[in-house]
Amino acid sequence: MRNDTAVLVKRVDSGEDASLDEIRDLARAAGYDIVGEVTQSRQQDSAYEIGRGKVGELRALVERVDASKVVFDNELGPYQVYNLGNEIGVEVDDRFTLILEIFGDRAGSRKAQLQVELAELKYELPRADAKANLANRDERPGFMGLGEYDEKRKSDMEDRISRIRDELGSLSERDEAWRRERRRSGFELVALAGYTNAGKSTLMRSLADVDEASNHPDIDDTAESRNELFTTLGTTTRRMDVPGRNVLLSDTVGFISDLPHWLVQSFESTLDEVYLADLVLLVVDASDPVEEMREKLVTCHDTLWERVEAPVVTVLNKADLLDEDELAKRVEAVRYLAPDPVVVSAVEGDSLDELVGRVKDELPDWERETVELPMSDDGMSTVSWLYDTAEVLDVEYGERIRVEFKARDEIIAKARNRSPLETETVAAR
Repeated sequence: MRNDTAVLVKRVDSGEDASLDEIRDLARAAGYDIVGEVTQSRQQDSAYEIGRGKVGELRALVERVDASKVVFDNELGPYQVYNLGNEIGVEVDDRFTLILEIFGDRAGSRKAQLQVELAELKYELPRADAKANLANRDERPGFMGLGEYDEKRKSDMEDRISRIRDELGSLSERDEAWRRERRRSGFELVALAGYTNAGKSTLMRSLADVDEASNHPDIDDTAESRNELFTTLGTTTRRMDVPGRNVLLSDTVGFISDLPHWLVQSFESTLDEVYLADLVLLVVDASDPVEEMREKLVTCHDTLWERVEAPVVTVLNKADLLDEDELAKRVEAVRYLAPDPVVVSAVEGDSLDELVGRVKDELPDWERETVELPMSDDGMSTVSWLYDTAEVLDVEYGERIRVEFKARDEIIAKARNRSPLETETVAAR
């Protein structure tokens, strides 16, 4: 991470929220020291985003605090970046280039690196022609961060996007094979979703067995818990202790407001860990202002509801930061968005047993099954395997071994294949 200085800028239409909280957190996550802030409420200026008079104020502020970069919370077009860079004299970024900068710094696995590169290319592609024209205007290639552009640049980008999509497709097929194998082995998949900085990584560390990491090739088992955005970019998966169930808990990149569709699409294969889970825990920071909690819940619902078929349980985290009365008010204020939440403190460990119980209740029903196995080494091996992958209720040893257990469909099918006799199945929890 760099340790440079930045001035933050945000333009809003009249009556909109001019808060810089999120872009401030993003800039700090990228390693910038914030040395100045500018906001303006007005209609967009096509040449500069902010008004021309405000550009002069911004230039004076940058010179006074000796900032190395200006970061806009707005999305900027290439002509606006060029014009602002010429007027102010330092590099100018917008929120999306800043997010991509953070992603690039934190992409550890091959899949994460490919997804970041895809997002960068999809961001640059519609700007390629404009940047080529702008770069040709100036004798200095890459002036104000525009980069070097020639006539082949756009076609090269398109070719690279195609190759990345092919490789990500292969990785997705591998991941799906991994999920199928986990399910055949009796594991159920629970995914943590939610806004970035809601405490998902801390919750994972509190719920998961830190000594029992998954063997997935793209999984980062560090699961750092820091008060920063995007501490988890790839997928972190660990074993979760749920009585009577074999559960893998996964944490992925958090949501953030106003992400464009192209950026969400670039991380589609990582988000499959959420979309294809057996249960989703939607983690929300209960200490956020109520209106912010509502906005974040709506953002998460919009992202999840179209793709997720599994049950979604809302988890209101960071309860330790509020007193009981205030917490009760917040639960009531978001009840129409989260009708039956579980309120926890991942840091203090409060109500985690309740959350584990809720996970067990919400996971898909297991079937009750009875099989008879030969009294042999193979039969005893099957009994041992059932203890590892199912909930064994009773075992009777005689001329044959009679086993009563509960398990998911894949395990029942395997057990039937190992049993030479008739079996009996009933639905049960």
